[in-house]
Amino acid sequence: MKCTINRRSQFCASHRYWLPELSESENLRLFGKCTRAPGHGHNYVLHAAITSELDAHGMVLNLTEAKAIIQREIIEPLDFSYLNDAWDEFAQTLPTTENIARVIWHRLVPHLPAPLRLTNIELYETPNLWASYPENRQGNGMNAYLTVAAHFSAAHRLALPELSYEQNCEIYGKCARPNGHGHNYRVEVTVKGDVHPRTGMLVDLVALQNVIDHHVIEPFDHTFLNKDVPYFVETVPTAENIVIRICQLLYQPIEDIGATLHKVKLIESPNNSAEVLAEELMDLKISQSRSLAAVI
Repeated sequence: MKCTINRRSQFCASHRYWLPELSESENLRLFGKCTRAPGHGHNYVLHAAITSELDAHGMVLNLTEAKAIIQREIIEPLDFSYLNDAWDEFAQTLPTTENIARVIWHRLVPHLPAPLRLTNIELYETPNLWASYPENRQGNGMNAYLTVAAHFSAAHRLALPELSYEQNCEIYGKCARPNGHGHNYRVEVTVKGDVHPRTGMLVDLVALQNVIDHHVIEPFDHTFLNKDVPYFVETVPTAENIVIRICQLLYQPIEDIGATLHKVKLIESPNNSAEVLAEELMDLKISQSRSLAAVI
């Protein structure tokens, strides 16, 4: 039987985004504050997923051995380093979050004994920014995933207008109370694309954050969703419907800045979240449009 283990590691490092072939103004436009010399630092958190059949001892890989491999090949060279100088790969392609994850993957794979498979590298630069480099990526080996988290506070009420208060309470419980209730929502937006061979960027991070702020955070923050957001006047703002709407709002603007929306996750509370894959949602929308066109 196959099983996957996940090994968590940490390292502290600094880096700077600067391309000498570009002017100062061009570097500032691309990288903003990250151009400041001599650089800035992060407490990186690394998750390595390793998959294989269970051995006779009921393990994929002895955790002591897994720790030793990751420590020797990844943590020791990177911990308390200036990443731009740590590995040759970062002289060619800047050590962005997504590129560090990609390089760690390629550095680690040769040192895992067969038949082990590295199935994912996930690297957290901050709690609100992380990159993934999974085994099933497509393209030229530069394809990766980048996730950005943002927050908004809003109130909502779950109720269908055609039903009585008692009927809505049977469906939605306390969430049907007339004056609504609120949440501090966390939205996690995952995009995918190719890591640029020079900048190391999958997408312009400032542009991505601006898209999320403009299309989701500003319209939704400090609102009563049922009353202040036109879409939810007719649609019950459950976590599921909210995350679907966020996905719809972000899909094209993210395409316009050169990336592809992969997934949106909405965390309503520590005990309740919903997520949707953008590709499946858009495929369903296309299918429904075709069906409607056929009927007409």
